[in-house]
Amino acid sequence: MADKIRKFFEKKKVEAKFKMAGPGHKLTDSKPAPKETSKSAAQTSRAALSDEAKQAAAAALARLGGAPPKADAVNLNRSLAAIQAQVKKELEAQKLASERSESMERKPADVSLPETRREDEDEIPQVLAVQGVYFKCPLIGPEILSKDEWRVKIKEFLYEQLEAERGLTSCLIIHSCNRSKEKVGQCIETICKYLENIISNPSEEKYRKIRMSNKIYVEKVKHIEGALEFLLAAGFQRETLPFQDTQDEFLVLPEEKIDVENFNMLMDALRSAESIGLELDRNLKVLLPSEGVQRVNLPPDFFTLSPEELKKEHQSRSEKLEESLMLKTKAMREREEQRELKKYKYSLIRIKFPDGIFIQGTFGVYEQLVTVYDFIKENLASEDGTFVLHSPTGQKLSEAEFEKTLIDLHFVPTIILLFNWLEEPTTKTDSILRPETMLLMHSI
Repeated sequence: MADKIRKFFEKKKVEAKFKMAGPGHKLTDSKPAPKETSKSAAQTSRAALSDEAKQAAAAALARLGGAPPKADAVNLNRSLAAIQAQVKKELEAQKLASERSESMERKPADVSLPETRREDEDEIPQVLAVQGVYFKCPLIGPEILSKDEWRVKIKEFLYEQLEAERGLTSCLIIHSCNRSKEKVGQCIETICKYLENIISNPSEEKYRKIRMSNKIYVEKVKHIEGALEFLLAAGFQRETLPFQDTQDEFLVLPEEKIDVENFNMLMDALRSAESIGLELDRNLKVLLPSEGVQRVNLPPDFFTLSPEELKKEHQSRSEKLEESLMLKTKAMREREEQRELKKYKYSLIRIKFPDGIFIQGTFGVYEQLVTVYDFIKENLASEDGTFVLHSPTGQKLSEAEFEKTLIDLHFVPTIILLFNWLEEPTTKTDSILRPETMLLMHSI
């Protein structure tokens, strides 16, 4: 079944490439205008750089002064006036946040802030270290989108395939377009029970009729995306039939459409299929020395808690203060620390290089440390050097820690790691980072 699903997507990707290529042209026709490349496809391309792009990367490096001495790197884009303005801005924001917090503590929990207060809050500038969390889906296309945008795109893609491949596509819709895994599981077992009853009792008419207002159907099947399409793929037909002195809608399977082999294949596909997976995009950014050390503000996507839960957290601060005065064992403190870390789904990792430049990437909190090393290797200009990472406290990260997750290492929600060469590469380059990576400095 896994092979069939893979072939299904390979076929659709080939068809999509032909559609993207546009209509054909004769050799005698005038040359068609070139089609513009989408921004998302351009971002994901890793093709060789043009001469112009290489010059732009060299210009970015030149603005940094090549490989500047440490003293120059510290002074880069850090004029006294800019520092004073930044400090003043942060102090004003901190003062306003402190006043708001005191006001919230004086108010009852169920009293909302007046509208004018909310408008003031909207005016407070909040510079986020990253605008959100983005994903890739190699099975569908090259775009880099948010999870909600991918849900819409995946749903549209699958419904486009229903006409040609209703059985397999409906299985993928059930697994990919419904958020509650528990309800999906109940729906799958109910549908399989329908088909198993028909296989065991092919001549019994009652098993070949499903009343669509039946309690079990309504609670476990009706509201699951793709469930109706699956039953239609199995051979059921929608009919209006008399029921208890009235008319009601049924799904009816004609006896001649009973196909035991097809039913078993569909049930196997339904139970073994999985949702279309998304890959976390690193959202690579290149930061100047002055930007890499700024305070990190994270968007809501990084948190597992809803706004309502975060509000309750704020209201329970006084209780936590009382608890902090209690004597606690080491095990109790570790449990509380892990509970605090589990508020986050993602971690923002910054790596500082010897020339003062930072690169930044987004990782899942349960990804292993080795994925951070792979992320760095993908962006290095040379491949023959060896390097090591240190924590902000100077602790060397050894190979024994490669298999540990970021949450186990307490690299959540964000951390700055320090890059150092163990053996410098034999091939000398103008920058530690690849030219195409240095180009991203323009987007900051």
